[in-house]
Amino acid sequence: MDTRPATLKIGVFGGAFDPIHIGHLAAAQEVAEELGLDRVLFVPALQPPHKDAEGLTPAPIRVGMVREATRDHPLFGVSDIECRRPPPSFTVDTLRQLAGLELARWHLIMGADQWGRFGQWREPDEVSALAELVLVTREGERPGDTDPGLASGLRPPFYEVPITRIDISSTLVRRRVREGRSIRYLVPDGVRRIIEAEKLYR
Repeated sequence: MDTRPATLKIGVFGGAFDPIHIGHLAAAQEVAEELGLDRVLFVPALQPPHKDAEGLTPAPIRVGMVREATRDHPLFGVSDIECRRPPPSFTVDTLRQLAGLELARWHLIMGADQWGRFGQWREPDEVSALAELVLVTREGERPGDTDPGLASGLRPPFYEVPITRIDISSTLVRRRVREGRSIRYLVPDGVRRIIEAEKLYR
């Protein structure tokens, strides 16, 4: 009889999370249910390669907001692994580090809109070797019809997980704060309290 422990299935959900909002949490929940994940690890980026670091909220505050948003969920966890490395934050480096820390079947959660740019990522073939790709799709999105643009010409396999459409974005949350409008019910209450206490996005 094989007495080795069953390998955990862990989702990796990266992003700026500036701020994390209800849409992020709902997507993670639906992916976890659909794929039977044992855990979803939120990984706030110190500096995403495609974003200007100057406009980002300091990483410790963003990590704090993600911890607050996920602390009551039994399957959700947070890693500041990218915030402890020099920028920019490349997914391939994160997956290599995580693979060295824990034996698991890693599942990289990404938006279907990112699939068409996947070939521009750092070492995309290695990313797809280190983790199973999970594309979250909303109504009308068809990643199967999109060429990811890999130099190898190959199309890595992926899971497609349709999720409930929730039209909330971090940009919307920041804009509403600037306009002095309420963000209640768009972000968890703990995140809203941090935004107010730190006077963010004004």
